[in-house]
Amino acid sequence: MSIEVKNSEIHGRGVFARKPIRRGERIGHYLSRRTNRDGTYVLWVEDGDTWKLYDGYGKLRFLNHRSRPNSELRDRDLYALRTIKPGEEVTIHYGEEWEDVP
Repeated sequence: MSIEVKNSEIHGRGVFARKPIRRGERIGHYLSRRTNRDGTYVLWVEDGDTWKLYDGYGKLRFLNHRSRPNSELRDRDLYALRTIKPGEEVTIHYGEEWEDVP
């Protein structure tokens, strides 16, 4: 597995690269169950004019926000936007309404 969960300087726990992850590489899938309620690990995915909510239970539920992330979710699959070094935290952008974290 190319990732692990450890304590994060950003917030609580985070997802970290265990080995180099190349730009464009698929990192993993956001394991989850459909839900109708928001919560700590709920991923919101835009589907046309509606939103689908997924309650995460896998390692990717610990993804933290950065204004300049090194990965992105495409539906529920996570891909590297640039090469991610071993030990580096894997981050995504939660959306424009989230506080800016460098």
